[in-house]
Amino acid sequence: MYLYGASGHSKVVIDILKAHAIEVKAVFDDAPSVTSIYDIPVLIPSNEDFKTQDSVIISIGDNAVRKKIAARLDMKFPNAIHPTAFVSEKTEIGPGTVIMPNAVVNAFASIGNHCIINSGAVIEHDCVLGNFVHVSPNAALAGGVILEEGCHVGIGASVVQGVRIGKWAIIGAGAVIINDVPDHAVVVGNPGKVKKYNTAF
Repeated sequence: MYLYGASGHSKVVIDILKAHAIEVKAVFDDAPSVTSIYDIPVLIPSNEDFKTQDSVIISIGDNAVRKKIAARLDMKFPNAIHPTAFVSEKTEIGPGTVIMPNAVVNAFASIGNHCIINSGAVIEHDCVLGNFVHVSPNAALAGGVILEEGCHVGIGASVVQGVRIGKWAIIGAGAVIINDVPDHAVVVGNPGKVKKYNTAF
């Protein structure tokens, strides 16, 4: 197993893999600021480092960067799910997704590729998460919420049932979302209101 991205996020992914007795052979990073994490070497990657039979988790919190790296790697992308997380057997999870300690993913939820479900987050029944989504610690999605590709739900935010959040939208920390959110919107407050639009994607 390899990781791509020597960030703080990688430390948590390593902990998850260690809990499953999975060895991380190396962490790759395009511009590393450290030489090792948990005594695992951090290396600048070259084309020779990656083979299609190898497995890698992209351990980068930024959704857009995670998408760019996934597009250029032809490898296996396993999931990493902490033993303390509850994930319903009726949940669908795409490759490369990481589910952190004490997260809850309930029945008939669908989670896309390379998502992050962070510590203590709650994904209720029948939610649908697109690819490259990040649900931050202690955020909660009620039943039937839809998160489109690349959106980020901030720490402690709450989303009521049946709401759709558009592509690459950002939900601020502690926000309460009671209405649909358009693509690229940045939403803050209780109730959540659009503050601006994110034009980076």
